[in-house]
Amino acid sequence: MRKRLVLVISIIFSMLSLTIPPAHAAEIDNSNIYLVKAGDNLPEIANKYSISIEELKAANGLQSDELIAGQKLWVPILYEVRAGDTLVDISSAFHASVETIKAVNGLSSEQLYTGQLLKITPKRMNIQGQHILMTKEEFKDWLFNTQVKREIRLIQQHHTWLPSYKHFNGSNHFQLLIGMENHHKKTMGWKNIAQNITTFPDGKVAVSRPLNIIPEGTIGPKANSVGIAIEHVGNFDIGHDVMTKEQQAAIIYINALLCIKFGLTPSIDTITYHHWWHMKTKERVLDAAASYNVKSCPGTGFFGGNSTASAKNYFYPLISDKIEEIVESMQ
Repeated sequence: MRKRLVLVISIIFSMLSLTIPPAHAAEIDNSNIYLVKAGDNLPEIANKYSISIEELKAANGLQSDELIAGQKLWVPILYEVRAGDTLVDISSAFHASVETIKAVNGLSSEQLYTGQLLKITPKRMNIQGQHILMTKEEFKDWLFNTQVKREIRLIQQHHTWLPSYKHFNGSNHFQLLIGMENHHKKTMGWKNIAQNITTFPDGKVAVSRPLNIIPEGTIGPKANSVGIAIEHVGNFDIGHDVMTKEQQAAIIYINALLCIKFGLTPSIDTITYHHWWHMKTKERVLDAAASYNVKSCPGTGFFGGNSTASAKNYFYPLISDKIEEIVESMQ
C-alpha cells in the first residue's frame, strides 16, 4: 500500500496543472482559466477580461490582491455553443452556474442552439471578509488553483471543543468563524484566527487564515512553521459530540487533497494530532506524555481515538484510500 501510494503521489504534480472537466465538457476547447505570470496584477487581468477587481476576487476566493506566478484564475469568456451542449455541462466545465449564465445572456429558458454565443462568467464564491465557505468539492478546485509559496510538510488536526455541535445551527458558519477570529485576536493575543482551515458538521469547509501564512496557536512553532492547521468544529472527546458522516467525509477528503497538493504520504510525520505535542516545551512527544502535559485535541473519540495507534489504524488508511480514489478520478 505505501509503495503504491508514494508512486501515486509522485505523478500527481503534473496532473495538478490540468483542469479536469466532466465527460461531455471535455469536448469544449475554450478555457476560462488564466495562468498567472510573473509581474501580473489584478487590475490588468480584470481590465483584460472586462471584469471588476472585486468580481475577480470573489470568483476565485482571493483573500488579498497578491498574485503568485503559477496561480490559476477563473475569468469570463465568450463561448460558442456546440451541438449537444447543455447549460448544465457548460456551467460545470467553466465554474459557472446555470442561473448566472441565463441572467448574463438574457435567456428565458435552458434551450440552446449550435453557434450561439454565450458570455460565461465564473460564479462568485461564498465569502465574508477573509473567510471563504465551500463544499469539499469546491475546496478541491480552489486548492488546486492556489499557489502556496511556503514549504508544507505537516497537516495539523484540531477540534474546536468550543464552539461545539450545540452552537452550530446549520447556517451560522460565518458567525462561528468570526467569533473564533475575535477570540483568537482579543483573548489569545494572536494576529489573526489561528487555523487555516475549518470543517463543519454539515461537511462544509472554510479557509480563513491564508495558506501562505503559518498558523498560530498553542501547538508551538515547530509544528506551525511548516504546517497547515485544520480546526474541526465539535467536541470529539468521548461522551460529547458524535461526528456526523458529512464532517467525517469532509475531513478525510480535505486531508487527502492536501496530501496530493503537497506531495505527502499519510503518517505520524505528515498528519499530526495536537495531542502529540507538549503544552509547555512545544516538542512532539507522541504518546509518551502525562495527560496533564498535553491536550486531548482533536479528541479522545476522533476517528477511534487520539493516539498514534488510532491514527495509523483508523485515520491514515481512510486518507490513503481517498488519495487513490481522487487520483484515479483525475486520470
